[in-house]
Amino acid sequence: MTAPGERKPTFLRDLRLPVLAAPMFLVSGPDMVVAAAEAGIVGAFPTVNARTPTDLERWLHDITARLEAARARAGGRLAGTWAANLIAHRTNPRFAQDLELLLKYRPPIVITALGSPRDVVESVHGYGGLVVADVNSVTFARKAADAGVDGLILVASGAGGHTGQMSPFAFVETVREFWDGLLVLAGGICTGRGVRAAVALGADLACMGTRFIATRESLAAAAHKEMVVACGFEDIVCTNAFTGAWANMLRPSILNAGYDPGNLGPGRRIDVSDDPQSEARAWKDIYSAGHGVGAVHAIQSMHDVVEELREQYQRAAREAG
Repeated sequence: MTAPGERKPTFLRDLRLPVLAAPMFLVSGPDMVVAAAEAGIVGAFPTVNARTPTDLERWLHDITARLEAARARAGGRLAGTWAANLIAHRTNPRFAQDLELLLKYRPPIVITALGSPRDVVESVHGYGGLVVADVNSVTFARKAADAGVDGLILVASGAGGHTGQMSPFAFVETVREFWDGLLVLAGGICTGRGVRAAVALGADLACMGTRFIATRESLAAAAHKEMVVACGFEDIVCTNAFTGAWANMLRPSILNAGYDPGNLGPGRRIDVSDDPQSEARAWKDIYSAGHGVGAVHAIQSMHDVVEELREQYQRAAREAG
């Protein structure tokens, strides 16, 4: 997917909007991935959203079959594409099984998170796929670049769920000093104007999660969708108390779970060895959202959200001359 002599993948030229729909825990699934690709952006999902490896294989078969049919209806070419997100942390017991399934179904893009991408790069490159590392610091960005990835997702301050602490302005500028490959910016981007700003900063794609939670194709619980529509920035709590990593969560869901948002206690070590969807997990019903949550005003289809974003993006481009 990268032309000879180029550092940027060719799929960027086909997209209708330079957006990656973030792979969100308990939110992104086959319907969202397919709808995103059909709308002309990049759809993504975490492999752990499929409860078991058997479920994951069913999901991968479903996604590839539906997108192949969509490609045929479109005359052999589809504007959007898709990605699978693999937790590369050493405590993930499903890493080897999930990677084996990805090698079988060959997603065009594999996004690594919470660990080194080094073991994934060689395998995915073997079938011509791209590896993009999710990083939240310049230090991790350098390590991922040294591991041979094709792209970096810079998780800046304001991202929903697991977040970074660095300003997107400084993050992009610093990483662009040593990285000329695919660059994706995440953190509080919820409008087409924000997408335009990300591109102006030097990113190739904007990674958007919060904006897509309240969509009909989302796997999010109805209460999560409704809470995203109802909440604003003042409802965001940044804490590492639940997963061990800093994350932006919705205050009403923390209260509903019986916790005091002002007294959550210290964080714990990151450990993904347990079933992430277990009812016993403290954070299963604590909902995530990013700083741009106030821009979400209704539950819509993925298609309608993307069309709205495209209109905003184009208007911003015209206003910029």
